[in-house]
Amino acid sequence: MDAHLTNQTGPAVADIAGLAALVLARAGSAPRFMIGMAGPPAAGKSTAAEALAAAIRDAGQTATVIPMDGFHYDDAVLDTLGLRSRKGSSPTFDAAGFRVLLERLKAREENIAIPHFDRSLELSRAAAELVSADTRFLVIEGNYLLLDEAPWTSLHPLFDLTIYLQVPLVELDRRLVARWDHFGRDRQAARNWIDTNDLPNIRHVLERSAAADVVYTSA
Repeated sequence: MDAHLTNQTGPAVADIAGLAALVLARAGSAPRFMIGMAGPPAAGKSTAAEALAAAIRDAGQTATVIPMDGFHYDDAVLDTLGLRSRKGSSPTFDAAGFRVLLERLKAREENIAIPHFDRSLELSRAAAELVSADTRFLVIEGNYLLLDEAPWTSLHPLFDLTIYLQVPLVELDRRLVARWDHFGRDRQAARNWIDTNDLPNIRHVLERSAAADVVYTSA
């Protein structure tokens, strides 16, 4: 397996504390600051986003995580679209619906309901969390937030700061094997799924993501 890397050129940060300090400095006095955190599947976006939000809260600010995965099409829809075998690829998300959510968050509407993807059930739970108007920092995480192609480019102006998680390809593969093992998928079936679906999704992110403001390099 090659060690394919992106062409990300933003300044590199290797720890959450440093990342939180940078975010707080960039935010200034903005009443709402929207952070787009992108990276390939298995890069650790959910973990990093939660850690960043916790660090911001430790600094006395309000923060929450907004996951893109809540806008994944249901399996029944994927079957209709003929995309079940490419679940997790960029066309299997409601990017337009996600943009509407981000626009509402940007406008600081009160008590906005957001969905969450339940991996144990392999489906999204609607209105799983409410985001209040006084939540200052929103860490928005998802694989395709920085894709330099429609419809994802329409999201870019909504972010006040973008972060890209950079992880070696061999480590992404190792994490995917561990992920599917954790969820009880047969080893051979998991290997086939990784090779035919997960790795193409990873390469899409690696090759087509626009440069971020900051590169987070901690593995």
